[in-house]
Amino acid sequence: NHESHRRGETFATRKITRALADILAGNQKKLFLGNLEAKRDWGYAPEYVEAMWLMLQQETPDDYVIGTGDSHTIREFVELSFNYAGIEVEWVGKGIEEKGAIKSLNLPTTSALNVGDTIIEIDSRYFRPTEVGFLKADPKKAFVKLGWQTRVTFKELVKIMVDCDMESVGLNSPKESKNIHSKNGINWTNNLMKRG
Repeated sequence: NHESHRRGETFATRKITRALADILAGNQKKLFLGNLEAKRDWGYAPEYVEAMWLMLQQETPDDYVIGTGDSHTIREFVELSFNYAGIEVEWVGKGIEEKGAIKSLNLPTTSALNVGDTIIEIDSRYFRPTEVGFLKADPKKAFVKLGWQTRVTFKELVKIMVDCDMESVGLNSPKESKNIHSKNGINWTNNLMKRG
């Protein structure tokens, strides 16, 4: 019974950062994933909500593509997440037999993790038969007609998610989220996103 099944999640990114936090907290031993080479256009949800709001302000309804216009693999997301939290991942094997092991650690000495531990495995149940291997948005129309564009980069999004999920299990995160929000003019006062 795989630990990653317990939340019933199928969306890889949130599954990755939650599993990372649970592994660091000692609540989970491994993360099980499918296609590491699938590419996605990941963006920050509050910015997408802002785009929705801008669409609703238009005189005439229209269709828009909302995204960053940038694409990254699941493998990149995993490596950035784990590295940001203090775990360098080394990939061993190929295909369905590929595993992610701890190459180096930069964690508090109280961690039960050790260099060489296998913490990521591939599971064929997570390969989707109808999966699209490459997704990338073209948000030019939203930029031109709405004046909307993303501010949070892929690397910043990963850091925000890792900080949030580490803190949700009671761990001290690297805490770069506050600076990322500030740099991008995102103000969370009263739980509202405001442009700075």
